[in-house]
Amino acid sequence: MQFQRIYTDAVAEPRPGPWSNCLRVGDQVFVSGMVALDKEGKLVGKRDSFAQAKFIFECIEHYLVEAGGAMGDIASLNIFVTDMAHRPGVLEARRHFFTGDYPCSTLVAVSQLIDPTCSSRSTL
Repeated sequence: MQFQRIYTDAVAEPRPGPWSNCLRVGDQVFVSGMVALDKEGKLVGKRDSFAQAKFIFECIEHYLVEAGGAMGDIASLNIFVTDMAHRPGVLEARRHFFTGDYPCSTLVAVSQLIDPTCSSRSTL
């Protein structure tokens, strides 16, 4: 299978490292490692899990559109938060992007994310 990295001007590229945030493999698209950091590396929505999750979903949507898809094409979603107290904000943000047959989903609390200022992270 051929791998194709997907880019969009709407989302900051990850810091240099051996990974991609969005990758097409055949007819599937994988998005991973999204955090609430803008193009300048500044935190979006400090202490606001809804704002952070909404920003992350917007970034995911930009990647999917660039790859020719839409949020409704998502089959599985993994969300990592640093505290389950962030759950209501994350769920509210989900309601802005998903309707009907929601994607299969897992929400996991972890001790820390790649950037300690971020409270949530999402992968597909």
